[in-house]
Amino acid sequence: MAQETPKDNAGFTLPAPASTPADASASVPAASATTASVEAPATLDPASATDTSARDTLIGGAVLLVLFIAFFFAKNAYANGLVAKRLPPNKANASGWWLFIFLASLATAVVLAAVNAHKFLAPLFMGPLLLVGLVALVLTFTSSRN
Repeated sequence: MAQETPKDNAGFTLPAPASTPADASASVPAASATTASVEAPATLDPASATDTSARDTLIGGAVLLVLFIAFFFAKNAYANGLVAKRLPPNKANASGWWLFIFLASLATAVVLAAVNAHKFLAPLFMGPLLLVGLVALVLTFTSSRN
């Protein structure tokens, strides 16, 4: 009697159980039983196990693009608010751009960490991003003074 593979409600085939019942193991030929117990060799390269898929990279890039557009509008609103407080337009615009750079570097660091934390949380990636963000934050407020 042939055993059917179980299906879930959506019609997809479910994986076979990890252990076979005792009566079913008697009908399995000896050659297939020995090949089934051989495990695949473990990979020695940790980077291959944590490789970023193209889908994750594309989603991260799309999120960054949307955030950059939102940050651009925030930059304009911040600069217009400073002009309303009687700051010269060139200083207000410079301060707005520093705010944009700060927000963009912070968002880039967060998105890279979300896409592949093992690879992108290294000091080689996060150090320059956070340093640029810190400098931009300081310059945001120092350039907005009279």
